[in-house]
Amino acid sequence: MIRKKWFLYLTEFFSGMSVMAVELGASRLLAPYFSSSQIVWTLIIGTIMIAMALGNVLGGRLADRNKPDRLYLLLLIDAIWIGLIPFVAKYVIAGISFLFALFVKSNFLIWASLASCLILFVGPCLILGMITPSLIKYAVRSLENNGRIVGELEALQTVGSIIGTFIPTFVTIPLWGTAVTFIVFASILLTLALIYLIAGRLSRLPLAAFALLVVLAFVLSPRVTYSFSRERIVYEDESIYNYLRVEDTESETILSTNVLFGVQSIKRKNADLTGNYYDYALGANYMVNGAEPTMLILGMGCGTFASETLKYTPQFKIEGVEIDRKIIDLTYEYFDLDPAVRVVEFDGRAYLKDAGIYDVIMVDAYRDITIPFQMSSVEFFSLVQEHLAPDGVLVVNLNMVADVKDNINDYLKDTINRVFRVVYECPTDETNCILFASDNPSILNVFDRKTAPLTGPIRSMMERVRAKTVLTGKGDHILTDDRAPVELLGMKVLDAMIREELDYYRELFRGKSISEMLELLN
Repeated sequence: MIRKKWFLYLTEFFSGMSVMAVELGASRLLAPYFSSSQIVWTLIIGTIMIAMALGNVLGGRLADRNKPDRLYLLLLIDAIWIGLIPFVAKYVIAGISFLFALFVKSNFLIWASLASCLILFVGPCLILGMITPSLIKYAVRSLENNGRIVGELEALQTVGSIIGTFIPTFVTIPLWGTAVTFIVFASILLTLALIYLIAGRLSRLPLAAFALLVVLAFVLSPRVTYSFSRERIVYEDESIYNYLRVEDTESETILSTNVLFGVQSIKRKNADLTGNYYDYALGANYMVNGAEPTMLILGMGCGTFASETLKYTPQFKIEGVEIDRKIIDLTYEYFDLDPAVRVVEFDGRAYLKDAGIYDVIMVDAYRDITIPFQMSSVEFFSLVQEHLAPDGVLVVNLNMVADVKDNINDYLKDTINRVFRVVYECPTDETNCILFASDNPSILNVFDRKTAPLTGPIRSMMERVRAKTVLTGKGDHILTDDRAPVELLGMKVLDAMIREELDYYRELFRGKSISEMLELLN
């Protein structure tokens, strides 16, 4: 079998495809725990490239010292490893996070995600890196055609990598999920190894049969979940852009995206207000004039802000922009958004270019450190200004507010101040801060006049907004399309927040045994 060139080429093609599938799958497995920021992507790419480089070196040495049997046995082991990854990943990540929480005092997210990458993905990618130099050794029979064969093998690996980039992103992950994606590519590698082993009548066929049973078990297994408990979870899925989870209780329905903690959208079933930053953002609705004001929400999510707006200011006509089609579908299935609200599947900035003029534009596209840089720059906020009415208001939700010098929120405030005449900030009771920006310096006068007749919970909420709202200072921390290091700036805040939280647990766990620690966590 190994003498047949087509089989060598087939192995090279699918190994290249599998590398990219593992890389894309790795980002999805890590996102619910560490976010899907550029920092995490950098760690994934870096560790996999290191593994591939080491694999190239070891693969060349293996080919010089051993027959092809050893390569295909390693490929069989690699297939089993890749197939196991989605089943063990959350336990490995949880264990690593627990250990690092005890001993790491800074850059927790970087070190924990790096360690997770090393344990989960370096091994299988190292073996895949061994494929090319080994196959070159086995395929080249003379110096007369070695250049052509090397070129063909390298080309096949590249084509396989290209296809391995598109298939997970547009086919397997959105249709079947990350776990099935790993299983599909593990099955392909296992099939190649089995074909070689069976054709060679090797004595290790029992191991090959065992591997086949393992893959069959993977395929027949229940769907893998990221959460350790299914209690209260009514929906868990993946889209092209996000990991999605909906939790439902007697009092609320919550959507989380890409992180297992935090709220992306919320519906309170037995309360007048959400108790979240959306309540503070409602202040913008009382800062504009007009009998039939218009609103555009960039980063619609499942429509929490739109629903609250219609509840308390029903005269608004609302458009929402959300890039994720599955989130839009969840909006109507679980969050009861009024069908009168027009929701468009599009990128926020791209949509704004051809949009109309609005009285209020809400930017709610920032999640942990995954801030889209193209929606944080002077150029973006200048575009927002062009689509606001002369006395219109921009309202921005800043998250991860912490007492850290020169952090991402300082940059966003200064950048918005570079564009608008006045920018007010209103800290919430959480780690969020709401900004109100306008070219109308009298928006607070409008606010006072329009909130005066209010009664009940909304009046109390607006009184709190008015008491907390202060004019921001102007600074020189400016983000542009050319330079917007939003992940690194956000990392400073996130690291401070994690450090503060972990200090609490370190003190709580001091002098405790492992069993006592687990009991405290429960």
